[in-house]
Amino acid sequence: MTNDTAVEARRPVLSWIALAVVYVVWGSTYLAIRVGVGHMPPLLFAGIRYVVAGALLYPIAVRVTARSRGSSRGSARPGVRAWLAGAAVGILLLSGGNGGVSFAERTLPSGFSAVLVATVPLWMIVFAWPMQHQHVTWRSAAGLVLGLAGVAILVGSGTASGHISSVIIVLAAAAAWGFGSVLSHRLPLPGHALLAAAIEMLAGGVALLAVAAGTGEFSHVQWSSIPAASWIALAYLIGPGSILAFTAYGYALSHLPVTTVSTYAYVNPVVAVLGGIVILGEPLTWREGVGAALVVGSVVIILHRSRSAERPAGAAEHAPPEGQTDQAPPAPDPPAPAFPAAAPSDTATPRMPAAT
Repeated sequence: MTNDTAVEARRPVLSWIALAVVYVVWGSTYLAIRVGVGHMPPLLFAGIRYVVAGALLYPIAVRVTARSRGSSRGSARPGVRAWLAGAAVGILLLSGGNGGVSFAERTLPSGFSAVLVATVPLWMIVFAWPMQHQHVTWRSAAGLVLGLAGVAILVGSGTASGHISSVIIVLAAAAAWGFGSVLSHRLPLPGHALLAAAIEMLAGGVALLAVAAGTGEFSHVQWSSIPAASWIALAYLIGPGSILAFTAYGYALSHLPVTTVSTYAYVNPVVAVLGGIVILGEPLTWREGVGAALVVGSVVIILHRSRSAERPAGAAEHAPPEGQTDQAPPAPDPPAPAFPAAAPSDTATPRMPAAT
């Protein structure tokens, strides 16, 4: 067996391992956020995470982009339009989306928050209708109704009582993520998805730090009193939660069918709920369980695709012009990392996995 044959034989196994990493790591980020914001200001916490992660990813992304184009690193650097587009998307997805979730998790359990964030595909359908003139199918409509019923049950649960403002903030964060994902299809983002992700992290992180400074979080934080658990949670979100999981997601999407990889959207909240119960001792009432099941079920309905239409994302033969992000990315040259854009005709799949 040649080396090339051995690599090809291992690739399916590595693809499933990568997807498992996405399931576990991104599902556990809600738990890490809950631990981190327990002793650090939420916007400052999220801002540090994305600025550091983006700064680490950017030079890697430039090098990978240059190698994929066969050009110099200088020519691979994005222009002003790409930076502005990435900043707009990053502010919506990371500042509005992740920042909102981080702020709300000061009072909401991590699993409960994750289930509310799972409504992002529902919001994407709502925004895609007027912005992209996409027809709402019966399947999508059924998913919307089921998801709204689940949210209504969750809002009426004991956990939400007394924390309605936090629930509204998480739902607004999910809406911002959905709007940003739909808007990203219309902006001139960098052609290489990993480079776009790095720009979005840097812009979103800087915006979060600016808001944190404006709201006085810098002056209120007591650095010496922050326990090790919060620093470990921050390091986990920067390393495994951002860099490792983004790379694993890109690899999985390049070698597995899009519909298979999109299952993260309803596996992640399940992992988050279980992690919150087992590790943090978060309670889960039967009513909340029913609401969570309805929300996750609505996502399953919306993201369901005919298996006959499945194909690996890397099999796309013709890439749209630079800036169009609603295409599957080209398969990377292993082991180069890739951060994927949304899949073809996959309206309800977030461009960047929500609130990770």
